[in-house]
Amino acid sequence: MPVDIASSATPQPGDVSAVRVIEPSSGWLPLRVREWWDYRDLLYFLTWRDIKVRYKQTLIGVAWTLLQPLVTVVLFTVIFNHLAKLPADGAPYPIFFYAGYLPWQVFSVALTRGSGSLVMNKELVTKIYFPRIFIPASAVLGGFLDFLVASSVLVGLLFYYDIAFSARLFALPAFAVLAALAALSVAIWLSALNVRYRDVQYTTPFLTQLWFFATPIAYTTTIFPGAWKWLVGANPIAGVVEGFRWSLFGTEFQPLILISVAVVFGLLATGLVYFRRTERTFADVV
Repeated sequence: MPVDIASSATPQPGDVSAVRVIEPSSGWLPLRVREWWDYRDLLYFLTWRDIKVRYKQTLIGVAWTLLQPLVTVVLFTVIFNHLAKLPADGAPYPIFFYAGYLPWQVFSVALTRGSGSLVMNKELVTKIYFPRIFIPASAVLGGFLDFLVASSVLVGLLFYYDIAFSARLFALPAFAVLAALAALSVAIWLSALNVRYRDVQYTTPFLTQLWFFATPIAYTTTIFPGAWKWLVGANPIAGVVEGFRWSLFGTEFQPLILISVAVVFGLLATGLVYFRRTERTFADVV
């Protein structure tokens, strides 16, 4: 249960009046951002623990972050490019697909690992106090590390297909951060909801699969008429995918990118408030 901690001056020997008062928090705000900074070392250890547990006793370890997307690229290139003949905005289809799949990896990790993170760490939640938001955040950060490793494949594809570098590439880190924020916003919402409604853990696999095909990863948004593009922009990760392709290939800048940015920050703001509001009951119902 989150607490508000008020501490008096440093206690002196024999001074019984210097005490630490622990009380339940109240209200929707504040978010206690300063407290997050004070506990920053814990976030690092939670993230590192998540990474080590994920690859413990695996044969090839972190190489899975490279093997899985490479196999997926080959499969989708054969099905959607060679057989279905889907357009790729003039770019080679393997790098077109990989540029969309890369940010999707971060987002899908938030859906799968982040949603159940609080329940899986109930021993921590019920026994000690720390900012509970660090638990879903550590799952997202662990997935973002996979993203950084898998980005090496993207660099290799850029050189292989001789994609010209331009000033637009300087926008790529901003879209990478936006991918992490989109992942975090969804992880915050789903993890908090899963504490009270365990249906979330059963619907998440189906939701992830449905969300994948609703995101323009294997196809381009140019297949949609104008009115539908606005609806696609309501998907927070769709704008990230289009932003990646715009930065890499110079495709037309889609207004849906701005819509997705607004949706991401809206989800993040409301998710933080909802998480803060409900975390006081986590220890009681988890």
